Amino acid sequence: MLSLDAARERANTLVSRARAAGADAADVIYIAEASESIAVRLGKLEDVERSEAEHIGLRVFSGHRSASIGSTDFSDAALDALADRAVAMARAAPEDPYAGLAPQELLLAGPLDSILAELDIDDPHEPTPAALRAAAEETEDAARAVAGVTNSEGGAAGYGRSIVALATSHGFSGVYSGTSHSLSASVVAGEGGNMQRDYAGRSARFAADLLTPAEIGTQAGERTVARLNPGRLASGPMPVVFDPRVGSSLLGHLVGAISGAAIARRASFLLDRLDEQLFDSAITITDNPRLRRGQRSKPFDGEGLPTASRDLVSGGRLTGWLLDSASARQLGLAPTGNAARGGSGAPGVAPTNLHLAAGTVSPAALMADIADGVYVTDLIGFGVNGITGDYSRGASGFRIVNGELAGPVAEFTIAGNLLDMFRALTPADDLERFRATNVPTIRIDGMMIAGD
Repeated sequence: MLSLDAARERANTLVSRARAAGADAADVIYIAEASESIAVRLGKLEDVERSEAEHIGLRVFSGHRSASIGSTDFSDAALDALADRAVAMARAAPEDPYAGLAPQELLLAGPLDSILAELDIDDPHEPTPAALRAAAEETEDAARAVAGVTNSEGGAAGYGRSIVALATSHGFSGVYSGTSHSLSASVVAGEGGNMQRDYAGRSARFAADLLTPAEIGTQAGERTVARLNPGRLASGPMPVVFDPRVGSSLLGHLVGAISGAAIARRASFLLDRLDEQLFDSAITITDNPRLRRGQRSKPFDGEGLPTASRDLVSGGRLTGWLLDSASARQLGLAPTGNAARGGSGAPGVAPTNLHLAAGTVSPAALMADIADGVYVTDLIGFGVNGITGDYSRGASGFRIVNGELAGPVAEFTIAGNLLDMFRALTPADDLERFRATNVPTIRIDGMMIAGD
């Protein structure tokens, strides 16, 4: 893995090589990742993984024609060949009137030091393999110690560090690094045909922000035992309450529907609904790439534009789309700093740290008047139509009877339409911000249940 300075220098050098090879414009992204994970099962070492990967991606433009190409070979000869090949590919590509670099006047300017200090996403402490193994063992031990747990799929601990450098031919050059720490456990409860499994896990930029191994393991064990002997639900309409770990998927469907590419293709159930009242007026949904220690925090996007916090939904109204430069040009709008890049190919769009603001009532109060409903802890399948908003997914969780959880249920389907679901959505006050996408407990009335 290159140093930060060397990564930025390599990206700038490849941009220069592309211009020398005949490109009208170019940008380069360098991505490096190193990770280590250790897994144990039943108290014994199960797996040790160590990986390091570096990739450099070049995108060149010849007029309105473009091409992207990538390499893991950073030698001078390989980069010269990469630049020549990319330019030749671009000249043979079809024209795209929307292709091009981000607007120069919108690029992030000035040093990054103060921004990176604000983000605080790079933990200087790297755990040793022995420390990772000890954490994995402690996590699994805590899960297996929960009464009713009969087997284990293992405990794991991991650490990773990444570097991203971006350079463009019209003046941007930047680099940043970030770290991640993770702990997880997955166990089994019951015997024979009455076995159930569940898990718990956390990841964070800094090890100090994780729950303890004992807390994560105990959570995994208790979740698993609670699933034993599930009942069935009768079919019909009823209130559905989403646990935060699955409720976040609802924001994923929103984000997919407001991506610039989907809007430009007219392939979204939210088409022509800009500034429309989609949610209750108390609902706010924020994308915050500048969140301190946020899992997706970053100083600039995949095109060199500055990142900034933004309410995607304010007062229940949709405020705009997620746009990279190409989709912004197609729609006649400005890019929003949400461009996302892999090692090769043109940018797409992606949210960063996404949060649904907390409501004003506790989860218990949110469920208090539900005579017969369901609390969903797991969702299965991908039965969501991004064009119509029709929603249908398999689920499991717990029955709600007279405002209280009343035992596990499984093998049922919840269905509705996302527009109706958004209008009926009510959040509780228990928002925690430790995932990339965070929501509190969510209640949605009037969903259809397909059970017995």
